[in-house]
Amino acid sequence: MSRFKLKSNFVPAGDQPDAVQKLSEGVLSGAKNQVLLGVTGSGKTFTMANVIEKINHPALVISHNKTLAWQLYKEFKEFFPENAVHYFVSYYDYYQPEAYIPQSDTYIEKDAKINEKIDQMRHAATQDLLTRRDVIIVASVSCIYNIGSPANYENLSLALSQGQNIARKELLNHLVLLGYSRNQIDLRPGQFRSRTSTVEIFPTTGTKIISIELNSSGIQDLRFSVPSLGSKSYPVNTVLIFPASFWATPDDTQKIAIANIRNELHQHIKQLNSQKKLLEAQRLEQRTNFDLELLEQTGFCHGIENYSRHLDARYPGEAPYTLLDYFGHAANSSKFGSPENRDHRAQYAADDLGFLTFIDESHMTIPQIRGMYFGDRSRKQALVDYGFRLPSALDNRPLTFDEFQQRIGQTIYVSATPAQYECEISKSHVGRRESHIIEQLVRPTGLLDPQIEIRPSKNQMGDLVKEIQKGVLKNQRVLVTTITKRLAEDIAEYFVERGIKAYYLHSEIHTLERPKILHDLRSGKYDVVVGINLLREGLDLPEVALVAILDADKEGFLRNDTTLIQTMGRAARHIEGRVIMYADNITESMKRAIKETERRRKIQEKYNKDRGITPKTIEKPLEELDIVTETNYKLVSRGKGQFTELDSASLKYLEKEMKKAAKNLDFEKAAEFRDKIKNFYGEK
Repeated sequence: MSRFKLKSNFVPAGDQPDAVQKLSEGVLSGAKNQVLLGVTGSGKTFTMANVIEKINHPALVISHNKTLAWQLYKEFKEFFPENAVHYFVSYYDYYQPEAYIPQSDTYIEKDAKINEKIDQMRHAATQDLLTRRDVIIVASVSCIYNIGSPANYENLSLALSQGQNIARKELLNHLVLLGYSRNQIDLRPGQFRSRTSTVEIFPTTGTKIISIELNSSGIQDLRFSVPSLGSKSYPVNTVLIFPASFWATPDDTQKIAIANIRNELHQHIKQLNSQKKLLEAQRLEQRTNFDLELLEQTGFCHGIENYSRHLDARYPGEAPYTLLDYFGHAANSSKFGSPENRDHRAQYAADDLGFLTFIDESHMTIPQIRGMYFGDRSRKQALVDYGFRLPSALDNRPLTFDEFQQRIGQTIYVSATPAQYECEISKSHVGRRESHIIEQLVRPTGLLDPQIEIRPSKNQMGDLVKEIQKGVLKNQRVLVTTITKRLAEDIAEYFVERGIKAYYLHSEIHTLERPKILHDLRSGKYDVVVGINLLREGLDLPEVALVAILDADKEGFLRNDTTLIQTMGRAARHIEGRVIMYADNITESMKRAIKETERRRKIQEKYNKDRGITPKTIEKPLEELDIVTETNYKLVSRGKGQFTELDSASLKYLEKEMKKAAKNLDFEKAAEFRDKIKNFYGEK
């Protein structure tokens, strides 16, 4: 029986059916690694969805970018409306990690603001993993970070049912143990309130409120209501309430952990004293004892994750628990934590449950995952060396790349330009040299890869203005890529001075503004967007007919063959899609990119000719902006170029930024934020 039900108005087309069949056969035959080399606009997400339906296993989709992850999440939600599709990314609106800079004797305290909505979505993801099998989670690379033991998270959960014999005091004590706080007035996720014989609980997922009516015999009535649907409640036979925090720990385990932390503190202070690091020893003793006192009194302390090795009962150096362990835990809950099976924990996650892993834009995502451990380690080592943290804090970390490889399920690497790593590991299968690199080069619309033209850099701006003006007459859009932020801004200003509607896009543009700028490009508010390296992977802009690459012969990260192919792909969704490279020399990267594009184009042309297909531009409706970003912004179209905001948290952010700008005497910026706030309220 299939758990996953794919619903779509489309059926696999082009070479999608072949890709779905080969990938599915590869998974069923035991292939650990495969590559889906899919060109831009070929429907890679739809192919992934079809594979999930055929294989019928839970799936993890990892993206290197929060915004792209959200786009994938929305697509999978549409494909699988009856299944559990979740979004799991870092829940920080703002994050400044704890750090120490010895050269200047500067200690930087951890400063963070948690996005409550994303935190709720993370809990919803892990809870569904532990309770059902039809789960798809789209995650950023934050899925390899420590989030606490799934065994503790599950074992502490509270199961309630109609007629259950439980006293009111016992119920309230258990909720406190789970990390829920009492709030009699304004109930929020992770809180409860008690009124005479009724107890109301708002679980951490933030989707429903559980109401429990108690009498002397126990639970008399058990109901739930959905706040977003009004006050109507629905009876339910059983509910499962999970902890309010991933760091919740049973009392007996916590007592052992506190004893072990004290022992480690004692041993490390002796070591620091022997090294004549008296200041460091004193500092560590004061900080750790303060944390231990809070742990004993409240079960929580600031920076509790730094003690997670003890709270999880892990050995020194042992890998932390991450989202990947939650995939494996459901089928192996009785095995987790037992010493005889500890060495096999990685294999449980990957093999027993049988989940699929898709790594989207793998040429970008894999390097991110590979480098995270080392950056985290170097920062924490300084904290340990100078008495700010115990050595066990080093085990609050992301997975190493080897640990990550051990824990992921059968993996499909998805990219238009897969790197050498994923291509190499996909060639061997069950001892034979058998390639599992599946190409998806034909688009369902019949569109070809763009034509490429190389022009000299002399008088390039004048030439480009003429090309843009030609496109504007046809209601087409243009992307221009350059190599520095300053150039992007200057070029956009140059276009505006010549009557072209243009804007720039680079890393200093706040994340919440980027989707809006691209939305404005599609809607026609802008005809041109000038950028650096933000105009590549995952952008779906069917109105773009021209991509202009300035300084195409400047070898480096921004102009290697992978980057060039990705950038050129932005013009592959339009029937008149073309690329102009402005360069005085033809580099090896340019040659490889052009050669590969021409190879793909020939295959596409032959496919269309053999089947009598007439290419047509991709049609994608201009939808309302709806995205969870670092500030949980939600923008909704109110007409051409105008937006209204629906999230009170976002208004608070704007008000904070306005006050900050005013405090810094930047009154012009403060006025901009003020005007945005007025606009959201509909004021003139």
